Amino acid sequence: MKKITVLLWIVLLFPSITYAQEKVEAPVWNVGDKWVFTEGNIEVVGADEKSYTLNFSKDICIHQSKGFEKTIFDKSTLTRIYGLKGNKREKYAASGGRILNFPFYPGKKWHYTTYTEILTGGLKGTMQSAFNAFKVLGWENVEVQAGNFRTIKLEYTMESRAITRSGTSIYWYAPEVKYFVKCQYDPSIWWIGVADWELASFKLKE
Repeated sequence: MKKITVLLWIVLLFPSITYAQEKVEAPVWNVGDKWVFTEGNIEVVGADEKSYTLNFSKDICIHQSKGFEKTIFDKSTLTRIYGLKGNKREKYAASGGRILNFPFYPGKKWHYTTYTEILTGGLKGTMQSAFNAFKVLGWENVEVQAGNFRTIKLEYTMESRAITRSGTSIYWYAPEVKYFVKCQYDPSIWWIGVADWELASFKLKE
């Protein structure tokens, strides 16, 4: 009887133990943390009790920076809350603003609608509404210029209502790096000039 009871407790506890091992909480960023990609770099330049401020280099893909020189992230989830152009602060309303939405765990889903200006291509300047949907697919080992990493794979589907088109792109987030290490864009939704990217090197402050 005692053996049966012990086995029952193991069965009941195992899913929660597995879940805890797979769940990824928001990383702690420090001023000076820097990620260099094949198409630009990102650096943590400020931090306070509730947020982080990150600087995006001018040559980084516009779909990472959304045209902002700096972006302010919520500390608890790492969703983007404000964009900065010079000293002007704007509420972050662009698509992809909640692509970092911790905690991450396989099977997690979230979605929202955005209303923004198209920044590239023949429809530049046009206002559009877009449905943004995200799903954590699971764990995957990937190799990029910066090395080999165990990553959590994220699917991002964006449906543009301005051009009646949708597409899916894939991101790989590495807890060891504290950021994405790779992205593959779906050419059916993203415009000319947007290229896939991967991590070339990184530096994390203690």
